[in-house]
Amino acid sequence: HLADGGGRQEYGAPAIAGLPEWYVKAQLAKFRSGARGAHADDVAGLRMRPMARQLASEADVGIVAAHVASLPKTTPAATVTGDVGHGRELFGTCAACHGQGAQGNQGLSAPPLNRASDWYLVTQLGHFKSGIRGTNAADTTGAQMRPMALGLADERAMRDVVAFIGTLPD
Repeated sequence: HLADGGGRQEYGAPAIAGLPEWYVKAQLAKFRSGARGAHADDVAGLRMRPMARQLASEADVGIVAAHVASLPKTTPAATVTGDVGHGRELFGTCAACHGQGAQGNQGLSAPPLNRASDWYLVTQLGHFKSGIRGTNAADTTGAQMRPMALGLADERAMRDVVAFIGTLPD
C-alpha cells in the first residue's frame, strides 16, 4: 500500500490512506479469521491474509487501523474508463448504503468509495459477482454486498458505475 497509503496496482494493493478506522478494523478481522482472503482465486487477498495474521492482538489491529485512518487521503490516478452518465443511473442502488457522495455509512458497514482506487473497485465488484467475495458464511457484510454486485449486468456496467464514482468530490 506504500508508506503514504496511496496503493500500488501492480501488487493489487489499493489506496487505503484515510479509510475510516472502523472499516480497516473490520477488514483486518476478516483477513485474520479467513472470512476474507482465503478463496483460491483471490490472489491479492491470499497475499493480504498472512499480513493481517501477523497482528498478534486486537490492540495491534487498532494501532494499524488508527494509523491508516490518520494518513492524509490520496486521490489515486484514474485508470478506469466508462460511461459516466450510465454509471450515474446505476449508482442509485449503491447510494442507498454508501451515500449520495459515496462517502460511506458506518451504520450500514458501507465503506467510502470516493477516493478509492478505481481498478480496485472494479476488481472487487467482479469478485462479489463471481463468488470470490461475499460467499463465506462468516462474512455477513460481504453477503449483503454480493447481490448488489450481481445486479450489475456485466463488466461494462461495473466500469460505468466506477467511472461515475470517480467524478464525486471528497
